[in-house]
Amino acid sequence: MDMSDAIIVKSSRLKSVVWNDFDRIKKGDTCVAVCRHCNKKLSGSSTSGTSHLRNHLIRCQRRSNHGIAQYVTAREKRKEGTVTIANFNLDIDQKKDDSLSLVNIKFEQEQMKEETVNTGNSNFDQKRSRFDLARMIILHGYPLGMVEHMGFRVFVKNLQPLFELVTLNRVEADCIEIYGKEKQKMNEMLDRLPGKISLGVDVWTATCGSEYLCLTANYIDESWLLRRRVLNFIIIDPSHTDDKLSETIMSCLMDWDIDRKLFSIVLDSSTSDSITLRVTERLSENRFLYCNGQLFDIRCASNVLSVLVQHALEAVSEIINRVRESIHYIKSSQRVHEKFNVMAKEVGITSQKCLSIDNPLQWNSTYSMLEAALEFRDVFMLLQENDSGYTINLSDVEWERVTAVTSYLKLFVEVTNVFTRSKYPTANIYFPELCDVKLHLIEWCKNSDDYISSLALRMRSKFDEYWEKCSLGLAVAAMLDPRFKMKLVEYYYPQIYGSTSAGRINEVLEGVKALYNEHSIRFPLDFDDQGLAWQVGNVPLCLPSSVKDSRDRLMGFDKFLNETSQGEGGKSDLDKYLEEPLFPRNVDFSISNWWKVHTPRYPVLSMMARNVLGIPMSKVPQELAFNNSGRVLDRDWSSLNPVTVQALVCSQDWIRSELEN
Repeated sequence: MDMSDAIIVKSSRLKSVVWNDFDRIKKGDTCVAVCRHCNKKLSGSSTSGTSHLRNHLIRCQRRSNHGIAQYVTAREKRKEGTVTIANFNLDIDQKKDDSLSLVNIKFEQEQMKEETVNTGNSNFDQKRSRFDLARMIILHGYPLGMVEHMGFRVFVKNLQPLFELVTLNRVEADCIEIYGKEKQKMNEMLDRLPGKISLGVDVWTATCGSEYLCLTANYIDESWLLRRRVLNFIIIDPSHTDDKLSETIMSCLMDWDIDRKLFSIVLDSSTSDSITLRVTERLSENRFLYCNGQLFDIRCASNVLSVLVQHALEAVSEIINRVRESIHYIKSSQRVHEKFNVMAKEVGITSQKCLSIDNPLQWNSTYSMLEAALEFRDVFMLLQENDSGYTINLSDVEWERVTAVTSYLKLFVEVTNVFTRSKYPTANIYFPELCDVKLHLIEWCKNSDDYISSLALRMRSKFDEYWEKCSLGLAVAAMLDPRFKMKLVEYYYPQIYGSTSAGRINEVLEGVKALYNEHSIRFPLDFDDQGLAWQVGNVPLCLPSSVKDSRDRLMGFDKFLNETSQGEGGKSDLDKYLEEPLFPRNVDFSISNWWKVHTPRYPVLSMMARNVLGIPMSKVPQELAFNNSGRVLDRDWSSLNPVTVQALVCSQDWIRSELEN
């Protein structure tokens, strides 16, 4: 616009503070507002208002930042209780470049004091806002690159013009700094733990094909709450050897200084025994393990069930595919679907179940599909006789095999639901469920169909491998449930072992006593290590300062003292616990609360309960309980540097856990 003959308008009606920085110029019938700092021309019409002028002043590159607050504050006061966010206006010059220029506001030296800027009634802290952004990204698993997305940058600039936009590298560095601080807090917390730690070991796969080793600490804290925290998330070579993997695990344990605190390690059923043997050997050198590591090697119960499920599904995979095809045929045509429903009524089927195709990645959905199909078995056979287009034929034998496998899946779904009912299940819940699985496997092996009985034998063989390793730990955990004590073992073992059950029950009892005796020997030593306020009866337990120095020499004396004191008529915690009546079975029973209340009565046994009940007999999270695939790392995080990935995954777990608490 040619402004040669324009005149500056001075009017008492121009009362807004923005006119201190603009000249209102009139040429003919057109009014223009010209910025006194950069000479930018904006609409000066009385019908245009002044919001666009305020927005320009906040972003004006040639204008000092002094006084920004008055425009922000004036805008906020326009409506009581309402915040109006500035509209991002594109002027003619910006449109020429067809791009949006986002200006990083520079603060003058006198405005900066520890990165805090005063904006009227409140202070803006750049550093705190930066770390809030990083914590948000960690907490919600957002991609780090979002800070460079145009939409995000526009949103932030309109929301808080004073915030200096950050780069991907800057937010990545902030995330790693947050990880360092959170790790220090984790170190201090682990050092204060009153009991031992059980270590969960998982392998995750990144979308790029890389593999990560995830180590998780499981423990019962001072409030008798079961906790789970990710410790490490380390990239590993897919061709790693057992030696390398065990060395990585030991290195992580020593880095956290928890090798002396380890009680058990929980792995998938397919993990090589040599890994746990190497870790066991290293820990046994320093006599860190209880009962020579008898309860150290634990395999994940949910993983074992998943393996049994895969055996069952593979055995009838062709039949299952034909069931899918049958359902697809019925669902693909309205005419066939209606015909099928009419036949169902003729046969007298009143089932409320709906036919639906499963998701092969979720084996419980395959169970639901087969269960519904079996309800309509007679209708499928009738459809075959009356519809020439339906050529998918299942014989009676095949239907019987589907029936058998579906009954297996039904049990596994029910047991898995028990395992995942709570986010943090204690170890006592597993024994009766897995005893039930073992009894069913014994029965399934007697099936008259050789194909099904051979399947059951393969499943039983796989389960027995697990049972051999873990049955003692499962039984000890069940014994520590005051509603059952040894009675649950005495109930199930005769059904499982028959004539040899007495010897098996005695093995469990001897294992319980051995574990208790070691806890009673280590009890004063653990007390001295952790500085716990343990009391035996009402008398505080006091130890000389030389206990630590002489623990190896006096270990035998502690054992002698424990054995002779019991022989002289004093009853141990274990004896008192087993002799007292069972606690009534109650749906609202909390085993953690029971032991919390009874710790003064059973000081040594409660320490044993804390360690055993904290074992994650199943380490599969609720959302993955029925998943046929493994753990997969988020696509956005998979592309990051492995050091950053560990910082993000660990920090996310710690921050989320802190918020839960």
